[in-house]
Amino acid sequence: MTVEDLIIFGKKHLSKTHAEMLLASLLGCNTLELLLKLDEIVPEDIMKRYQQQIIALEQKKPIQYVIGNVNFYGQTFDINENVLIPRFETEELVEQTVSKIKKHFPHPISMIDLGTGSGVIGLTIKRLLPSSQVTMVDISTAALEVAKQNAEKQQLEVTFIESDMWDRVSEAYDVVISNPPYIKTNEEIDPLVKDNEPSLALYGGEDGLDCYRKILKDIRPHLKKDYLIAFEIGCDQKEALSKLVRTILPDADIECIQDLQGRDRIFFVTNHS
Repeated sequence: MTVEDLIIFGKKHLSKTHAEMLLASLLGCNTLELLLKLDEIVPEDIMKRYQQQIIALEQKKPIQYVIGNVNFYGQTFDINENVLIPRFETEELVEQTVSKIKKHFPHPISMIDLGTGSGVIGLTIKRLLPSSQVTMVDISTAALEVAKQNAEKQQLEVTFIESDMWDRVSEAYDVVISNPPYIKTNEEIDPLVKDNEPSLALYGGEDGLDCYRKILKDIRPHLKKDYLIAFEIGCDQKEALSKLVRTILPDADIECIQDLQGRDRIFFVTNHS
């Protein structure tokens, strides 16, 4: 079968966009380049994989899991069902955090990424700030395997710790960053997300703040004198999280930045002498 034949087949089951995206991924090109290959014969093994992926998508699997990777901040990261699918809002967290680091730290920083998942946050910051020392933590062995695979592919040297937040961490850091689970237990979410992505990476308790409490409760020994804490948060959690921070770090400065949709999303806690 040709590229065009497979696109026609795919469009019987999926949207044109998804059919082309799947095939382009298998052929190692982008969707624009795919249109220049319409008459090319597709190898049988790729044809079979394409047909299998079509079936998986029909069974309501997220396309990112079916393809097995996602683009984040210009780099391709491997992902699977053991890790959360990275969102665009998390790219904004990375961008804003790097800007803060460059502004407030004249020296190479040490940073810990709590609940790293696929590693997109810690690895992207390491790539953007090569002299930084980055530690990546997750409670899930399977998630850490994905993050280690991504670090190896991108040839980035970072430290990995399997730990429930601070349990096995002993060092102090300039920067603490986390995109923890923050969906409320009874919150209605897209069935595609609920039925496929790991609940460990989605739900943060009754009010969505359980992981923030766990991080903040034991954070003091892990902060250097001048520090930056960067969180991604739910759009309705700014006030409650601000109150929590003030009980633990009363002298810190708090700033909340909205995402491109105008929702509270990026939450900074800083102390600079």
